[in-house]
Amino acid sequence: MASETQPVDVHDDIVYPSAIPFLLVHLACFGAIWSGVTWEAAILGISLYWIRIFAIGAGYHRLFSHRAYSTSRAFQFVLAVLCQSTAQKSVLWWAAKHRHHHLHSDTELDTHSPRQHGFIYSHLGWIFARQHDDFDAEKVADLMRYPELRWLDKYPLVPAVALAVICFLIAGWPGLFVGFFWSTVAVYHGTFCINSLAHVHGKKRYVTGDDSRNNWLLAIFTMGEGWHNNHHAFQSSVRQGFRWYEWDPTYYILKALSWVGIVWDLRMPPKKVVRNEHGLGVGVINRAAEQLAGHFNSARIASTISNTLNGVELDALRDALARAQGRTHDALAHVHVPQLPTREELMAKANKIFARTQSLEEIVDRAYHLLLSSVNSYLTEPAKARA
Repeated sequence: MASETQPVDVHDDIVYPSAIPFLLVHLACFGAIWSGVTWEAAILGISLYWIRIFAIGAGYHRLFSHRAYSTSRAFQFVLAVLCQSTAQKSVLWWAAKHRHHHLHSDTELDTHSPRQHGFIYSHLGWIFARQHDDFDAEKVADLMRYPELRWLDKYPLVPAVALAVICFLIAGWPGLFVGFFWSTVAVYHGTFCINSLAHVHGKKRYVTGDDSRNNWLLAIFTMGEGWHNNHHAFQSSVRQGFRWYEWDPTYYILKALSWVGIVWDLRMPPKKVVRNEHGLGVGVINRAAEQLAGHFNSARIASTISNTLNGVELDALRDALARAQGRTHDALAHVHVPQLPTREELMAKANKIFARTQSLEEIVDRAYHLLLSSVNSYLTEPAKARA
């Protein structure tokens, strides 16, 4: 099995047989043509959609993945059962994959990045990849200590099958096809859109070093999960709609549950984060700097410099770079070549592509270092070849 810590050719690693049950769930929706659609089944399906989309946000995501609040062991188990009634694998698997995503968001190691792997793969293809059959238990060591969660991991489809039977008993065949299968497919794609669409369409209020975006339409259909850029700015917040006008009913329900003691210790975003006045972490700064530097083609810049300078000047530049050793970027920074972007140009670009942040100077400094080092590597390649 491929390791999650190594980049792989994801599209060559799809286990197509494992996609068959997923496809059958979609095909089962057409059973409603035979069974018909009753008001009872329709109400059941709509209710199950909203109950289970709440379980996704409050359970899989905010509790099990981010521990954004505390609750009793009994209510934790109830949420786990509701989560797994969506047939999205166990809470242990889900949380481990999501924590891995946040560690490597939109890098080559990301589990489901549209930037790295394309929209369709990030939406659902990654689920069927052989490398994602298992999960890293160390990432969810805090959850592994609960035997009931380990049992659910061993039998991940039991809650979903039980719910399907209950739907049939309540409303017959329409209850199964419309109540269970229609709502399950809707919950699938509502959840998957956060992995795909929320990294492609929407607005970025915060610099997070990735492509996460706030999407108000997704927030409506996912009960607040669409405020994805907010979430990446402060991952452990129980509230993802940071502003009063950002619809986040998952948080509202959890807040109400806290009034009666079912949940507690709700973690809120610091005021500095909400006001976008916080300094960014080193990891975010580095990823943002790489993104900024990537807007400049270092190979083309090096080629232009090589073509502009005559042989003597180019040899002198290469000698200066060689003498600079570990500080080659400093040597390049003092070379007055019109083709070499200045720090001011990087700052102008940063102001265009990034949201406001107090760490912008640090991002630009790091990006300038990366760009000059990359240009240097291209300029010195002929010298290395001769050596």
